Amino acid sequence: MNAIVDVQNLTKVYGDTTALDTVTMSVEQGALFGLLGPNGSGKTTMIKLLTGQVRPSGGAATVLGLDVTADPVGVRSLVGIIPEQETPPSFLTAEEYLRLVGAIRKIPDTEEQMAWWFEYLEFGDKRDVLCKDLSRGTRQKLMFAQAFLHCPVLALIDEPLINFDPIMQETVKEYLAGYVKKGNTIFISTHILEIAEEICSDFAILQRGKLLSTGRVAEVTGAGRHLNEYFLSLIRKGGHV
Repeated sequence: MNAIVDVQNLTKVYGDTTALDTVTMSVEQGALFGLLGPNGSGKTTMIKLLTGQVRPSGGAATVLGLDVTADPVGVRSLVGIIPEQETPPSFLTAEEYLRLVGAIRKIPDTEEQMAWWFEYLEFGDKRDVLCKDLSRGTRQKLMFAQAFLHCPVLALIDEPLINFDPIMQETVKEYLAGYVKKGNTIFISTHILEIAEEICSDFAILQRGKLLSTGRVAEVTGAGRHLNEYFLSLIRKGGHV
């Protein structure tokens, strides 16, 4: 299969802190890929680099064949992005925000897409509420909708389920599973290993900016281990299992 994300020796340094340290990995088309690691391991930095929000200190990365440093706008125009902190414009209503996203992305059927998402994520009663007055869970629904409004072939999501209640978590997990079955690709970062084991096909583990392991979830579970057991063993032994 084709690598839809390709990372080669990617490094990001902030002052005296190395957030990512010569990471090399790839994500194949059609994967539901989980980037795993403790808090502060470099997961959010990786997503910011892959979406061109920050520039690498070294190495290179391509997303959908585009160099993230040379063409960050091109990358962002193609992918869907959900940041860790949901930040829709406070002065717009939920409906106004989605309509703005549709206009920027030149989506021909924005109204139909909006109607579908309001119903699917069950927040149509909030469409005329200002974003600043939405609950965290509803803002997360809104950010989820905007990321998929243009039906991207790749979506990058930082902690996709963190603000959802258990019922909505199941709804979103079902959507993500169905989305990759259509040949699309999902890249999530999370520290919730139970979720990763349940929904991800592939994974990579970061610790203090270094890549410890990458592989298929089925290879771990097929060997009679839960992903969290493998993860903890790897972290505690400094990357050697």
